[in-house]
Amino acid sequence: MSDNQSWNSSGSEEDVEPRDESGHLVGVVDLSGVLSKWTNYIHGWQDRWVVLKNNTLSYYKSQDETEYGCRGSLCLSKAVITPHEFDECRLDISVNDSVWYLRAQDPEHRHQWIDSIELHRADSGYGSESSLRRHGSMLSLASATSGFSATSTSSFKKGHSLKEKLAEMETFRDILCRQVDTLQKYFDSCSDAVSKDELQRDKIVEDDEDDFPNTRTDGDFLHNNNNGSKEKLFQSLSPKGINGIDFKGEAITFKATTAGILATLSHCIDLMVKREDSWQKRVDKEMEKRRRIEDGYKSALNELKKKSHFGGPDYEEGPNSLINEDEFFDAVEAALDRHDKIEEQSHTDKTRIQRSSPVPPGDVYSSTGTHRFADKVEEMVQNHMTYSLQDVGGDANWQLVVEEGEMKVYRREVEENGIVLDPLKATHSVKGVTGHEICHYFWDTTYRNDWETTIESFNVVETLSDNAAIVYQTHKRVWPASQRDVLYLSAMRKILANNENDPDTWLVCNFSVDHDDAQPSNKCVRAKINIGMICQTLVSPPEGDKEISRDNILCKITYVANVNPGGWAPASVLRAVAKREYPKFLKRFTSYVQDKTAGKPILF
Repeated sequence: MSDNQSWNSSGSEEDVEPRDESGHLVGVVDLSGVLSKWTNYIHGWQDRWVVLKNNTLSYYKSQDETEYGCRGSLCLSKAVITPHEFDECRLDISVNDSVWYLRAQDPEHRHQWIDSIELHRADSGYGSESSLRRHGSMLSLASATSGFSATSTSSFKKGHSLKEKLAEMETFRDILCRQVDTLQKYFDSCSDAVSKDELQRDKIVEDDEDDFPNTRTDGDFLHNNNNGSKEKLFQSLSPKGINGIDFKGEAITFKATTAGILATLSHCIDLMVKREDSWQKRVDKEMEKRRRIEDGYKSALNELKKKSHFGGPDYEEGPNSLINEDEFFDAVEAALDRHDKIEEQSHTDKTRIQRSSPVPPGDVYSSTGTHRFADKVEEMVQNHMTYSLQDVGGDANWQLVVEEGEMKVYRREVEENGIVLDPLKATHSVKGVTGHEICHYFWDTTYRNDWETTIESFNVVETLSDNAAIVYQTHKRVWPASQRDVLYLSAMRKILANNENDPDTWLVCNFSVDHDDAQPSNKCVRAKINIGMICQTLVSPPEGDKEISRDNILCKITYVANVNPGGWAPASVLRAVAKREYPKFLKRFTSYVQDKTAGKPILF
């Protein structure tokens, strides 16, 4: 039996793979050549010099650069080689997460590379089922067990991780397989030697019976009384004489290996039991946490069902709303877009309706009147004239949020009890209209539905005087926010200039009041407002003796709004809506006034 051959555990030679003198499988050769390698989507396939040697696949940019070191390499021991399903020249080699995509110049070269790679993998011990048995040389066994004894299992101390214990089991398995191979060789050799000895002994017995001396090559004679000669004859049957195997040493090592396996298995079982206990505790903890969450959810759901909110409990407005801030904003923006689309469709019909109402003489607006809210109206007018016309600079902390042509919108961020109360201020200049006309169309409810797109319904609750009235109006609901209504006093005033060179000021102020005929209801959230529309008319002298036309007039508008929405809504949503809607409102309203006054006498 050749020393280069590796026997399997059954002693059969059927599975033995032929090897050369160096121990490599017959047919394993190094291979090198040009293969196309996929680099990336920019550079695509690039030719590379690929070398297959010592179970390693390496590649270089070119054959000339091999002396400078490879650009990448793969160990083929655990590589997976996959011929492409459709491309006959392509093969993919993957090791864990690393994949090389290679293409040969033709299918024959691809087959050559695949066969060579498979041979290298088989030679490394990972290409066939006898991978463990091919490492069973006496030298490797001795090196693996040189420091191992029956008591060496103490080196595998408890407390290691399960991963480490499994690695130990892998080591023990390799050692045990090699020992089994060695012992099997010994047993097979013993069996062959015993068979030969029996044949020779039978022959010697026959010679003794014939009482003929037997002459050996060394000159010794064997007669009937030759016990010493028989001992000399069977010296070849000594255990140490068979292939130089120390049976006693192998048995001790085998015993130590099995003891190590048992000890490691015991440790693995302990670790798995501890891990099972840990996982069971975690599962119990998670189950308890889930039970508490489910109980809390059911309790909260029952509380929500007990409440009666307009619009349903799942999407009520407020800090406990089930809609997050982003969803709230998206829903509001979508609803506003739908309102704008509906308004555009109905705008043509509105412009066809010619509404008109008698315009009272200007002196009617010069005084507040004698109604019960007269003092409050006067106070509001003075506040607007004092504070609303102040410059936006200085310590007022006004922030410019929108600038479109002549129109600028400012905001001051104010919150009270979590509710956004940001004051807004807008300045605008409109050609061809007067301050009187702007305020008239803003105050007169006859034209309200023509330019106000957010109102669902409104009615005059009480007329206080020719220039003052209490108005109740409901605004279209913007889901998921609750519907709003507002009850306010609307008054229109003319403020004469102190200097004859300064223009007169027209003003409309709307501020919230209470009235017995318009009490808050559960259907809507009552909002509070304080709004001022302040207008001044600037006239440029016409050329020559021409009369003043609308080309010569310019109205400067200051619009201020303080709105309390009356309920909670995300601050970012309220500010975004205000930033979007106020400029649209001003442009829509001023364009409406320009259209209504075009071609009509100027109303100063």
